[in-house]
Amino acid sequence: MLPPILQDLRIPVVGSPMFIVSGPELVIAQCKAGIVGSFPALNAREKDGEPPLLDAWLTRISEELDRHNQANPDRPAAPFAVNQIVHRSNARLERDIEICHRHKVPIWITSLGARPEVNAAAHDCGGIALHDIINNVFARKAIDKGADGLIAVAAGAGGHAGPQSPFALIQEIREWFDGPLLLSGSIATGRAVLAARAMGADLAYIGSPFIATDEANAQPDYKQMICDSGAMDIVTSSLFTGVSGNYLAPSIRNAGLDPDNLDQADASAMNFGQGSSKAKAWSQIWGAGQGIGAIHDIVPAADLVDRLAREYAEAKSEMARL
Repeated sequence: MLPPILQDLRIPVVGSPMFIVSGPELVIAQCKAGIVGSFPALNAREKDGEPPLLDAWLTRISEELDRHNQANPDRPAAPFAVNQIVHRSNARLERDIEICHRHKVPIWITSLGARPEVNAAAHDCGGIALHDIINNVFARKAIDKGADGLIAVAAGAGGHAGPQSPFALIQEIREWFDGPLLLSGSIATGRAVLAARAMGADLAYIGSPFIATDEANAQPDYKQMICDSGAMDIVTSSLFTGVSGNYLAPSIRNAGLDPDNLDQADASAMNFGQGSSKAKAWSQIWGAGQGIGAIHDIVPAADLVDRLAREYAEAKSEMARL
């Protein structure tokens, strides 16, 4: 059974946190539209000597959603989430945990390592902790270390995607875990959201389609490339961060590299000490998942959620008639 905070969403969708792309504007729009909006804490980067930008972002998000709820009591906003990169090279982790705890962030998403102290901080302020994993072994470790739920990042997902089929990954996890389970990987339509639920996931975890929205903090060329590309344009490589991820081949070519002949890197290349792993590479190489063939236009985030909700309802009606 889902925890109460995840039960009253307009549709069973969480907008996944995307490096650089996810900021307050996108999170607020997603939440107002009725799905969970999220962002990586490391996206909030202030200059040396300035107060923590994460503090300001959380204040803005909470205040704007509170105003929305007061004005729309019959259509309240969905809760928001903050993603913590718990990799050992993230020098900001302790500070960001304290800020999120003080703001009583309702949903904590952890990545690149399961840390009991982060889960404990989430619970101490009344929140829940969801951990993203790419296989069943990591899933068990995350729950053993206190995570409340899992995000199964399957083949075809944008960014740091796993290699396993969603059918296999969800099947193995559901053999032993009946708690909150989210699925990530090529989900870009309402029909795909319903398919994720049919497989055994509670919610769909959607990122790449939201890159092509007005509120996304992405370059115009990046948004247009999402609209112009499909699954054949996605390349998997570990070169850019040290962990296998999915990227747009045209952006790799624009950076002067051959997407068909990329070197490999290992996990030792990961370094989040400056806010991201190989930030300069990320500014030129754009991530995306294989589901982007369903994205054809740059639209407001609310319009994208409307489409997903309409397609989800239509798919449910169609399945009921079978």
